[in-house]
Amino acid sequence: MPSCSSCSSASSCSSAGNGGCDDNMARQNQAIAVTLSRIRHKIFVMSGKGGVGKSSVTVNTAAALARRGAKVGVLDVDLHGPSVPNLLGITSGVEMDAGGEFMLPAPYNDNLSVISMDSFLQDRNQAVLWRGPKKGAAIRQFIADVKWGELDFLLIDSPPGTGDEHMTVLQTIPDALCVVVTTPQKISLADVRKAINFLEHANAPVLGVVENMSGLVCPNCKTTIDIFKKGGGEELAKNCGLAFLGAVPLDPATVVAADRGVPIVYLEDECPAKTAFLALADAIAAAADSHISR
Repeated sequence: MPSCSSCSSASSCSSAGNGGCDDNMARQNQAIAVTLSRIRHKIFVMSGKGGVGKSSVTVNTAAALARRGAKVGVLDVDLHGPSVPNLLGITSGVEMDAGGEFMLPAPYNDNLSVISMDSFLQDRNQAVLWRGPKKGAAIRQFIADVKWGELDFLLIDSPPGTGDEHMTVLQTIPDALCVVVTTPQKISLADVRKAINFLEHANAPVLGVVENMSGLVCPNCKTTIDIFKKGGGEELAKNCGLAFLGAVPLDPATVVAADRGVPIVYLEDECPAKTAFLALADAIAAAADSHISR
């Protein structure tokens, strides 16, 4: 249990030193436990470095699961660089439930909803200047004070690296199943190995590895061009004894969809990335069900 000295509000807190913080923490822990009991699968998506398309993988996988009929939530814990609402075209702020007690996740459609720091900012160009304790408190609040309801999947999008946000998620959601995203080139694979090592030390279950930006399918001739090489993620998974969940190619349609705020799996036209994300969602769902049945 954290002490008052580690709390960012200790200097102004009337409960400091008299046990009030412990009582509040216990109540929040209970609220978190109730919330998580209503969510079947918690999927923690992370990467060792930025620029690998982790948020795109999170959003499109979540959308693919929702398109299959699952009830899905996305928890964006990238507090300094939230991008999930933009990828889904969500511009509304956070609303409260009828009783004024719980926050409501912003809906994308009937099966998909989101909570992100971006939805709390009056000016979305505003920087979030927070250190560890505040970030941890915000993430816990996103779970305890949000009315997620009954979900089949909660996908958690994280910032790059292995910092405060990752530690808070794994401590708060100990049964979270981790999915690691990489691109095929060596510099990405080296950082992802560190992320896998972090998860091993945290005793966190890893569902497997996803290779993003895995070749480019030419929209004209349909030939695959290995811009960043190909197969590095699958080889990494094999060497680390992890499942390889799938590969998603570079696809111009992904950029167009993101700029429109529409997941690529909801576009009418077929394209390689759409096919890949639908297959990836099926693989993650099957792996999560298999993990629970062990």
